[in-house]
Amino acid sequence: MKLTYPKARKQSLVEKLHGRNVPDPYRWMEDIDSPETRTWIEAQNQLTHTYLETLPDRDAIKHRMTELWDYEKYGVPEQHAGRYFYTHNTGLENQNILYWMEDLQGEVKCLLDPNTLSEDGTMALTGTAVSHKGKYLAYGLSEAGSDWQEWFVRRVDDGKDLPDHVQWVKFSQPAWDNADEGFYYSRYDAPEEGELLKKTNYNQKLYYHCLGTSQDKDILIYERLDKKEWGFNGEVSDDGNYLIIYVWCGTQEEVAVYYKDLSQAESSVVELLPDFDAEYRFIFNKGTLFYFLTTNGAPLRRVVAIDIHQPDRKDWKEIIPQTRDTLESANFVGGIFICRYLHDATNQVCIYDKNGLAQGEVHLPGIGTVSGFSGKADDRETFYAYTDTTTPSTIYHYDVKKQESKLFRKPLIAFDPQEYVTEQVFVMSKDGTRVPMFISHKQGLKRDGNLPTYLYGYGGFNIPVPVMFKVPILVWMEMGGVYAQVQLRGGGEYGEAWHASGMKANKQNVFDDFISAAEWLIKEGYTRREKLAIGGRSNGGLLIGAVMTQRPDLFGVCMPTVGVMDMLRFHKFTIGWAWVSDYGSPEDSEEFKTLLAYSPYHNIKAGTKYPPTIVTTGDHDDRVFPAHSFKFAAALQAAQAGDAPVLIRIETRAGHGVGKPTDKLIEEFSDLWAFTLANLG
Repeated sequence: MKLTYPKARKQSLVEKLHGRNVPDPYRWMEDIDSPETRTWIEAQNQLTHTYLETLPDRDAIKHRMTELWDYEKYGVPEQHAGRYFYTHNTGLENQNILYWMEDLQGEVKCLLDPNTLSEDGTMALTGTAVSHKGKYLAYGLSEAGSDWQEWFVRRVDDGKDLPDHVQWVKFSQPAWDNADEGFYYSRYDAPEEGELLKKTNYNQKLYYHCLGTSQDKDILIYERLDKKEWGFNGEVSDDGNYLIIYVWCGTQEEVAVYYKDLSQAESSVVELLPDFDAEYRFIFNKGTLFYFLTTNGAPLRRVVAIDIHQPDRKDWKEIIPQTRDTLESANFVGGIFICRYLHDATNQVCIYDKNGLAQGEVHLPGIGTVSGFSGKADDRETFYAYTDTTTPSTIYHYDVKKQESKLFRKPLIAFDPQEYVTEQVFVMSKDGTRVPMFISHKQGLKRDGNLPTYLYGYGGFNIPVPVMFKVPILVWMEMGGVYAQVQLRGGGEYGEAWHASGMKANKQNVFDDFISAAEWLIKEGYTRREKLAIGGRSNGGLLIGAVMTQRPDLFGVCMPTVGVMDMLRFHKFTIGWAWVSDYGSPEDSEEFKTLLAYSPYHNIKAGTKYPPTIVTTGDHDDRVFPAHSFKFAAALQAAQAGDAPVLIRIETRAGHGVGKPTDKLIEEFSDLWAFTLANLG
């Protein structure tokens, strides 16, 4: 169909930044609730949905997507004081339901069903914290995908809510005291009217909430008004004697660690590790001996023990040394350390005794990803989940004493995993760096250069991209498509060095890695440019925006989702300032040059034939401000010289993706695959 794009007014706004004149013709879209912006949003959605409705494959894709999505999904159980808590979804429920049991063979009881809280399924359960004695559940709710959470308290025995209500919480989980009398949590001051989804988030404070009291009576535990960027997360030790306080600044991995002695009335906060010199994660304590997972002296992480009365580094004791693989997590359960490693981007789980002596491995059913293993030092059991490209998340019970796994819950889904194959390859990037990539597809596909191929990446914030089961990818492979997932620099696959080589001044390495992966797929005969689709979310949306503006000749379809597109103003909205640790600051003259060189919004060139593109965002995204996508789409539509469509799909009552209802997910991926198939020919 012939597309006529809704008119988007161009401002003659030019800013002089570090001696450069920088146009910003669509800045008016940053007022996301203005009548002009809302009119543009409605017109764009009407155009996009009219286009998508004409696509012949969409209904069939949605039908199959719905069929495959309709399988049971289980969360990893957690045990608290002999009670077991886990989530479950029968298949197509918009939100997962929280259940509990008195014992593993006992009656399953519903504790909280978020599906009853809103008609459209957009009220999501975004966090839970069971009290130490298992009597109470603190639970966080988010509306329409917002990062803002409101927390409530429910009595487990009868499912009744207490009057407690805590607001203005972001990036925080409650930590109960051992008496079940209250919890520690962090929050921001209430934003001004109209600034809820836009205002920058500074000056987080740590509080204690006592059950049965109103929020205005909460006790301030710690704040630093002289350090507005600092945030705080509290964690109570298993023995209840200490509050461990993580002090974070933006998204940088390096944190400070303080503590408060809860056994002493009116104790002050002690700065244990104040230097922000490494990553630290508290594992457990034995009296005053605190065990941490850390990157201090170990870029791939190690486990150390620190006596809080002798915290000098010369007095630290190394328990589990660094190995050749990245140590993702370490839990101390039932007297043993359960350590989850990343070996070439897939998980291995190793067991060590309390002194750090190797005791073997947890044998996994395949090459994939595991999560879980939570518990306390005296627990006899724990649970974990395993998944890979063709295995839905499967739950296992782990007997700590016997060191044996037993299947606990296995979902059934209507497809044969034996029909598919996954292989790992390594691609040489532009500078000779060896970059891993997983390729999945149906058995027996012939590499004739014509296979529709979807390439996905992320590449940032020290976050690895796990191998895992996703219904949309299964649908893509069923249709004969190849799925390629590349582990780019900037992620967490190979420790801090891998992360650092893709951040700030090195960010171009991320884009070069992705471009090299695309060229490899073409060279090796999987696909050709016209059959190659690419996608990514959030920082991955930035990735797609950058590579498509750098190499518009290389891709057949581009799908940037909730992306960071304006690299000169990302720090001015919500939590965007926190990303300076990974991206660099537009306020710094040298880092400004790097950011401007790849900023997707600023590198769109008029008269260029861009690939077919569908931009996706949510109008309630208060993580990556939706104006990023608005401005990018408007500029791309104005610059497009070819006939390829440039559309934007703006989900209403949706945010960055957390808690998105099942029906909205099915609709979104059905639209994306229909658009992709139509434009790959």
